[in-house]
Amino acid sequence: MSETSGPMGRFERFLTLWVALAMIAGIVIGLLAPGLVTAIAAAEVASINLVVAVLIWAMVYPMMVGVDFTAVAGVARQPRGLLVTLVVNWLVKPFTMALLAVLFFEHVFAPWIAPEDASQYIAGLILLGAAPCTAMVFVWSQLTRGDATYTLVQVSVNDLIMIVAFAPIVAFLLGVTEITVPWETLLLATLLYVVLPLAAGLLTRRALGTTAKIEAFSARVKPWSMVGLIATVAILFGLQGNVILARPGLIALIAVPILIQSYGIFVLAYGAAYLLRVPHRIAAPCALIGTSNFFELAVAVAISLFGLSSGAALATVVGVLVEVPVMLSLVALANRTRKRFPG
Repeated sequence: MSETSGPMGRFERFLTLWVALAMIAGIVIGLLAPGLVTAIAAAEVASINLVVAVLIWAMVYPMMVGVDFTAVAGVARQPRGLLVTLVVNWLVKPFTMALLAVLFFEHVFAPWIAPEDASQYIAGLILLGAAPCTAMVFVWSQLTRGDATYTLVQVSVNDLIMIVAFAPIVAFLLGVTEITVPWETLLLATLLYVVLPLAAGLLTRRALGTTAKIEAFSARVKPWSMVGLIATVAILFGLQGNVILARPGLIALIAVPILIQSYGIFVLAYGAAYLLRVPHRIAAPCALIGTSNFFELAVAVAISLFGLSSGAALATVVGVLVEVPVMLSLVALANRTRKRFPG
């Protein structure tokens, strides 16, 4: 998604609905054709599911084409907004998400969640917290009349940091929560779903050359991102169908810490931007990028580390389910408070 992406389309605006329908479809398929879902789950090489790998690339690659690392030089225009983004994304958010996950699944929800299941949900939430948004933030920025070029700078710097910081942070937090960390798989997943798509996006931009060609190409491949997401969700819920039908309240339990984290991080980042007198066109996107998640990466790594039928994968998909309505509510709040910030 490029810096000049248009307003949120119908598909993106109703993403939560499509995800919910994909969940239902997945459960139905899992009940009616369990052999199909099992065959998909068995298509693995080195702990990487081949079918899901293709779908994740369909999700991630179109986003990476829109990332222009040459825009990083623009940070000199307004360093305070980027500072807020980086502090929240890398020094606060992963750790508060891990804290909330442990609080709820080892203590508050302990009477209803088996310990082995709790550790899986904690792992999934940690993966969500450690993956800052790289694509949908362009949509949120546009809806708040944010500075598109500066938003691109924020995303580009975050992607550069993600290359080196994502795996160590995830490994540290999983280790602290006493979850076994398969380092080889974690590094392979980071390479496969972060480094290589970024490199492919950069090569694509160079091959296309002009901004007009890049935007036209991005528009053509963008629908595949949503197709990949919906298909992945359907597969996950096909494998999780029996658990979900037996425990329908489970989705709500997983959503609780995600909701608290989302609103809490927004208040922290938006408040910091306000105190630093960051202009609203930068303050709103810098708060929203910290609140939103790179859920495509979180889903991919959860599947790689713990498997398609794992509770960790389920937790990351719940993040997808709640993301859009939460972000739209925060966009509305940011727009209502615009006049409190410098122009």
